[in-house]
Amino acid sequence: MKYAFIEAHRPVFRVRPMCRILKVHPSGFYAWRAEPVSNKAKDDHRLIGLLKQAWLESGCVYGYRKLHDDLRSLGEICGLNKIARLTSLAGIKAQIGYKRKAGFYGGKPAVVAPNHLNRVFDVEKPDQAWVTDITYIKTHEGWLYLAVIIDLYSRRIIGWSMQSRMQMDLVLSALLMAVWRRNPKSKVIIHSDQGSQFTSYEWQKFLKANNLKASMSRRGNCYDNAVAESFFQLLKRERIRRKTYATRELARQDVFDYIEFFYNSKRKHGKCGMLSPIEFERQQKWKLKGV
Repeated sequence: MKYAFIEAHRPVFRVRPMCRILKVHPSGFYAWRAEPVSNKAKDDHRLIGLLKQAWLESGCVYGYRKLHDDLRSLGEICGLNKIARLTSLAGIKAQIGYKRKAGFYGGKPAVVAPNHLNRVFDVEKPDQAWVTDITYIKTHEGWLYLAVIIDLYSRRIIGWSMQSRMQMDLVLSALLMAVWRRNPKSKVIIHSDQGSQFTSYEWQKFLKANNLKASMSRRGNCYDNAVAESFFQLLKRERIRRKTYATRELARQDVFDYIEFFYNSKRKHGKCGMLSPIEFERQQKWKLKGV
């Protein structure tokens, strides 16, 4: 800072008197002028460039922990604290959560299943337990409703459906995609809330026909389906709340892009050892074959 002050005021004052007042040696100032940026500063500048690139590739949602993992995968040797300092210096921030509005839970559901999942969100193998839920997306044309099916093993979205109305077809289409994609060989727990779509006769009939076992959260208890809630929070803070959708079709295309080309295939997940859901499944499958 002293050298920079002297350089800035050279047109007004002589160098040696300023050095004497600021208690620095003139030779040090001239050496700084010859090489004003230290090697450390140069390396920090280079790392900030890599961090910004990784942050942009994440859709501007990663925080310093995931960015640190990205740089390590590039072969960079740097501590977590250093990455935290550099991201703060560069103004790079993770997308943070939002508060969910309180809902009203009225009416009695038609068919209620026991809570077989019982908040056991970590399972040992694929297609052992799935969770499902519905959320809404605002557009200038009106609401677009999204239903997803998540495999708890890898947190991968294995089924999804988007429609302009929250009807039975919305959840059945998502579940049909999941069954078609995974083709489970044994019974799978499918956990949901007690919404009318999940307590209907059509839903129960589809579950029985496809060897799926219904499990339901307690009424008004979002923690019983925390994984689905967590995904919707990610989707909204990392994509939806940063966009304005003129039409449902534009929203549908953007959510499709987020699910299939970012979340499933690229987004690092703490539960998966900082791998994407697809990469985690691929590596685990390879490990099992090698046993």
